[in-house]
Amino acid sequence: MAFLTLDSVVKSYGERTVLRGIDLNVERHQVVCLIGGSGSGKSTLLRCINALEDINEGEIRLDGDIISGEGINVDLLRRNIGIVFQSFNLFPHMSVLKNVTLAPIKIHGIDAATAHERGMELLRRIGLGDKANAYPDQLSGGQQQRVAIVRAMAMDPKVLLLDEITSALDPVLVGEVLDIVRELANDGLTMLLATHEMSFAHEVADTICFLHEGVILEQGPPSQVLDAPQEAHTRAFLSRVGRLRQ
Repeated sequence: MAFLTLDSVVKSYGERTVLRGIDLNVERHQVVCLIGGSGSGKSTLLRCINALEDINEGEIRLDGDIISGEGINVDLLRRNIGIVFQSFNLFPHMSVLKNVTLAPIKIHGIDAATAHERGMELLRRIGLGDKANAYPDQLSGGQQQRVAIVRAMAMDPKVLLLDEITSALDPVLVGEVLDIVRELANDGLTMLLATHEMSFAHEVADTICFLHEGVILEQGPPSQVLDAPQEAHTRAFLSRVGRLRQ
């Protein structure tokens, strides 16, 4: 069994079905990039894995344990699966360091001194050690997003989900955020990314999944899906985003 498994996952909102039977296997240390147009189901898929949305049908397993449906321990699940959104979601009234250390102290029960030491180590790693006492509104968008990634990493997750984390950034700031993700991929962290950065996906992904109308229409290595897609909808999407010539 794969490290993370989605088996026939369906998600509906009333009469509107957003995910239509998703099957996906993610191996440990694998990087999977989810691509597709707006409304294809990428963000919903990530939110279902993190139990921010309840699924209607199917099953999700992490390391052999069921993490979907009734009776799951959501707090335990979110210790193991971190998620970062495009909107940062930092606490504005807390310093950078407090944003990073709050969850390890409150949820993991780590003592403050140890959490602060680990938090500073992570902030220095991303070049923001000197911003530990700053507040989010004193940082650039790229810096805030890097802090959001570090906040997720401070929980030492087994899987990290990244939901179009560069979409809200000025193009000049995108590179500094992608550098952090690239480093995490090189470290072997298991990740699922919803992204519109096709060149970056080609570089870091082991598997590309193209979503269309709530299904994974095509999946495979970047050399297949991005360079030689088999499905007409995949080719049309990549042409629209400038990846393929018409």
